[in-house]
Amino acid sequence: MDRAHLRLLDANFNRAREALRVMEDCARFLLDDSHLSALAKQLRHDLCQCIAQIPAEQLLGARDIIGDVGTSISTADEIARLDQTAVLQAAAKRLTEALRCLEEYSKIETPQIAREFEKLRYRAYDLEKRILLRTDPSNRLGRVRLYVLLTESLCRLPAMETAEQILAGGADCIQLREKDRTDAELLELACKIAQLCHQAGALFIMNDRPDLAVLAGSDGVHLGQHDLTVDQARKIVYPRMIVGKSTHCLTEARCALIQGPDYLAVGSVFPSPTKPQVTACGLQLIRDIRRLYPGPLIAIGGITHQNAADAITAGATAVATCHTILTADSPRAATAAIKQNLPT
Repeated sequence: MDRAHLRLLDANFNRAREALRVMEDCARFLLDDSHLSALAKQLRHDLCQCIAQIPAEQLLGARDIIGDVGTSISTADEIARLDQTAVLQAAAKRLTEALRCLEEYSKIETPQIAREFEKLRYRAYDLEKRILLRTDPSNRLGRVRLYVLLTESLCRLPAMETAEQILAGGADCIQLREKDRTDAELLELACKIAQLCHQAGALFIMNDRPDLAVLAGSDGVHLGQHDLTVDQARKIVYPRMIVGKSTHCLTEARCALIQGPDYLAVGSVFPSPTKPQVTACGLQLIRDIRRLYPGPLIAIGGITHQNAADAITAGATAVATCHTILTADSPRAATAAIKQNLPT
């Protein structure tokens, strides 16, 4: 392998390794996400194992920092980053571009290594998606179709097993709603379910408690009518965390919209066994609020696989359910039944 070829491989290996370190540290220190941190670390380790098939002394011997004509070339965008997400985006692009170069130029003399670089590149795309979605969860609300509220006292199975089944069934978001636990107990459970959600690529929302939402690594917090205001909650949570608000009538929706929540929950749309004392508002309220609000609108209350599609047709972007899934013999099957009946 000639010197120029080795220089190119060495430079792109270093670019890829450095980019992975940036992504790993984002997952580790900014997101506090052990799963994503481990994925980045493993990818970095596998990259090093792959390049190790080329003798290190050859790569180092070909390195020429002083003679590299590219070291003095830069653009204005390279010396400034808007925020942490911009740093991560730049690193992710640098990673996949470097892996593509390693893959293509390895095809010349070492095609067996090129195939390994190709596999690493696809894993890099997946890592990019996972970390970027975690850094800006509000952008993921538009993709949420099925939102499940989890309260252990309503579960037929233990809470963790129920959460696992809910996620396996296709839920896009879990909200933990527990009223009777101590703060320590609630935080412990929240941390565990948050990790499950993030491993599955789902959102995790904490009910009522923005303080515990931060400590648990939640994607956001949901506020009821008698909880903190959206503005008050935003003073506690991180800037990109989701803040949602419950509404039960058009007047509450108008007041909530003044606060600027990331989503509105509307209900009870249908009679709900979880809150039998609440009068169902019907689908018309969804239609009325949709005329006021173009953003994420989650229909809640009495949602089943028979009526979930009606809520979406009325204007909701997602449906939220609790009793139907938590009390089922198979929460996974019950979740899948609702998800499959939602319009695409």
